[in-house]
Amino acid sequence: MKPTVRGRPLALPFRDRAATKSPATDKPAGRGPRGLARAAVAVLALLAAASLGVPAATADTTPTRADVYTALGLDDQPADYAVLVDTSGSMTDEGRYDTVRTALGLFLDGLSSEDHVALFTFDSTPEPRYIGAAGDTDRILSTLPDTPDENGATDIGSALDSALGELERSDAVEVASVVLLTDGAHSPPDGSPYPDSTGPAWNALHERARALGERGTELAGYALPLEDGATGADLLGDVIDDATVLRPDSVEDLGGYLERAGDGTRLRKAGLVLAGDVGKGISATWTDRRRRDLTAGDATAEITLTSTTRHVPLTVRGLHVSVSGEPVRISGLPATLTLDPGQTRTFPVRLRGTLSDGPVPYLRDRDTDVPLRVSGRVSSAWEQALAPDVRLKVPREVRTTGAALPLHATVGSAVLLPGLIGAVVAVLLIRWLTWRRTHRPRLRGELLLTPVYGGQLPDRIPLRGRRVQLRPQAIGGRGSVHGRRRSTEGGPRVDLLIRYTPDGTSRRQSDATCGPGGQVVVNGVSFTYLTQEPADRVPAGGRSR
Repeated sequence: MKPTVRGRPLALPFRDRAATKSPATDKPAGRGPRGLARAAVAVLALLAAASLGVPAATADTTPTRADVYTALGLDDQPADYAVLVDTSGSMTDEGRYDTVRTALGLFLDGLSSEDHVALFTFDSTPEPRYIGAAGDTDRILSTLPDTPDENGATDIGSALDSALGELERSDAVEVASVVLLTDGAHSPPDGSPYPDSTGPAWNALHERARALGERGTELAGYALPLEDGATGADLLGDVIDDATVLRPDSVEDLGGYLERAGDGTRLRKAGLVLAGDVGKGISATWTDRRRRDLTAGDATAEITLTSTTRHVPLTVRGLHVSVSGEPVRISGLPATLTLDPGQTRTFPVRLRGTLSDGPVPYLRDRDTDVPLRVSGRVSSAWEQALAPDVRLKVPREVRTTGAALPLHATVGSAVLLPGLIGAVVAVLLIRWLTWRRTHRPRLRGELLLTPVYGGQLPDRIPLRGRRVQLRPQAIGGRGSVHGRRRSTEGGPRVDLLIRYTPDGTSRRQSDATCGPGGQVVVNGVSFTYLTQEPADRVPAGGRSR
């Protein structure tokens, strides 16, 4: 069988069993009562060493978990330990009880004076032996009985009830561990509230353990069976969800595994201390937001970078800053920066470039606000040391805060606007001249006005300029004439657009178009367009309207 966590097998790098056999017995080394007892000493010694937080030697600057624990001052963070020691009659076999006393001494030496220890022995009934602060190992061990009770039963249920009762006190701290050392199965005396290994009483214990978690207690259990068949240790996992049970079959691997188990309490302390830093990173902002003038292409500013953590050091690599939407370069920040928890550092930076002059670069003063953009990858040296048990979830990007930086510059060309105006005027003038040449050409020739029904002398009106007002003296009425140039197969020609009203009112006004040499009738008056062009270039005719 393998070590289990929360009742599930735990995969461990077990050594080849052939390498661990004893030549004399051809049995796996460490098996049997004496081997298990020696394993218990090793287990608790490793647990104590982990609790002491002795730094591991490293060849580089990458911190170990012990370094992290020291930096966090975890020895000043209290934890509750409820230690349950089996003192039933079977503990006298093979010197198990003396072995447990020795192992407990090593374990207690590794605790901080800020920790709280509740030491219980249990056989037919549990007995509190010491309840108080850790730090005085000799005093705590002196409270243990000299020998186990030879006639004592093994009531593990009542022992766990006492441990939970201690952890339910009003001044209990947030990190708690229950350590169970037993060499047998649950074998309670008559009248025990826990006559069997299952039932409502055990369910009640499990609910009490879960209630501790719901009120914020980080509760874990460690069960160490001291003999083959000590199934009572499994019951710890039925009560405490986060329980680790070490199986006798894996004694040869207890050292490496229990080093992890011994680190569990300190990990949970670290998790509580670091809970407020989860998801915290580095922020950046403009320090002084006075308006900068970039007309000359150069200015200075300041950028402040702040670690938002309380305990975790942070490092940003590949640090680079820029602004959005403007061709401005920024220099002055280091490529790599490490910030202590809560540290703020301000750097002077140089801005080079100028503001964009836009799609129409005419000379003008331009003001804009540029947001800060920061790129780089944020991490912490602690992440690797604490993973995968404590995840800091450090945001990889630097978060920018605060308002944008105001910038000013004189941009554009001094000659562009006058040039644009001149070009627009020239285009309009050309278009107007082109329009006038077509729609208002110069007039030549004469316009002969004759009443259709006779009776009056004709009016002969010379055509000069681009528009002629009609005020016939003999016929009367009013009107106007202007030309329109047209393209024909025979070449360009100028037609007349004639407007005429016999009584001078717009109500009776009519229009007609008359080509060179042509004749049209408008409101009873015949209009004949006489030109001086050759006859072969003067197509006769016209149209009235």
